[in-house]
Amino acid sequence: MEQDNPLESVTLKDIAKAVGVSRTTVSNAFNRPDQLSPDLRQKILTVATQMGYLGPNPMGRMLRTGHTGAIGLVFHDSLSYAFADPTAIAFLQGVARTCEAAQASLLIVPVVEDVAVQQTIQQAAVDGFIVYCLPNQSDAMTQVLRRQLPIVVVDQPNVQGFPSVYIDDRQAAYEAAAHLLKLNHQRLAIISLEFLDDYCTGLVDLQRIQNADFPITQRRWQGYVDAIQEAGLEADAVLVEECAGNSEESAFQAALKLLKSTPRPTGILAMSDRLAIGALRAAEQLGLKVPADLSVVGFDDIPLASRIRPRLTTVRQPLTEKGSIAAELLLKNAPASKSRILKTQLVVRESSGLAPTSAE
Repeated sequence: MEQDNPLESVTLKDIAKAVGVSRTTVSNAFNRPDQLSPDLRQKILTVATQMGYLGPNPMGRMLRTGHTGAIGLVFHDSLSYAFADPTAIAFLQGVARTCEAAQASLLIVPVVEDVAVQQTIQQAAVDGFIVYCLPNQSDAMTQVLRRQLPIVVVDQPNVQGFPSVYIDDRQAAYEAAAHLLKLNHQRLAIISLEFLDDYCTGLVDLQRIQNADFPITQRRWQGYVDAIQEAGLEADAVLVEECAGNSEESAFQAALKLLKSTPRPTGILAMSDRLAIGALRAAEQLGLKVPADLSVVGFDDIPLASRIRPRLTTVRQPLTEKGSIAAELLLKNAPASKSRILKTQLVVRESSGLAPTSAE
């Protein structure tokens, strides 16, 4: 039976008496509207409003049903980043769309590895968690597992035993690198998301790739290396600059350093579109023409990728669909064996072209 809100003097029984219906009918007006005619439900809601009734007590509902009607999204980064980064925004839109359709609430738990976040996970009133792209060794994941609630993992291919949603990052990155190699680029550079706690610059270090903190970063690196080695080039001769954050400014500085090296790279593989856009701006500042002097390939296909000039060649992944499917799997309490590997597509635009015959 639905509990009244203890903060209010008006009860469901009072409203039922005023309308001339049963208490159960009043409860259905708030919680099971499909059980009533639209006219009767509107009459009950109108009377309830006039009497100052705010609605049933959500804590009472939770105690009665054992469900909160909310899901938690454990997200690796700050909350401000979640609402500023285009890839995160698209993913959140997908999650939110499915939650709205199911009339479920969404609690975002930004992961900064500290005690406060651990307590938030422990105390979160949710029916399950979507775990989105956490590091391989994460205290937050440990806290989520302790709750023993339904879990769906996203971009966590190394986590077994739960429903999952991800793309084949390794194959997608391979196709990006193979694209430049087919255009005769022999001097490649990579702008990478930081994949260890210590910043790195210089040449590709295969051992570092194996020890990467984030699985998607590791797999994209592996895809780049697969294509480079298949083309007969030495992977450890490729220049690399890591960025501490996924931002245009950090990539701008990284690209400046790469493009001032001798011999200068003719092609840059950027591990995200934001990093690629930073590289394009660096090339512009140095007076380099894209793609005549330099080709750039990104990853994600964020909206800006098709609007900048030159338009960005990139790997398209279904970010909104990824979020929507993850929420669907969680709300349906999908079995652990349920995994969805979503398709990607290399989108070739004007930022990539044949390698120049000579470069400084």
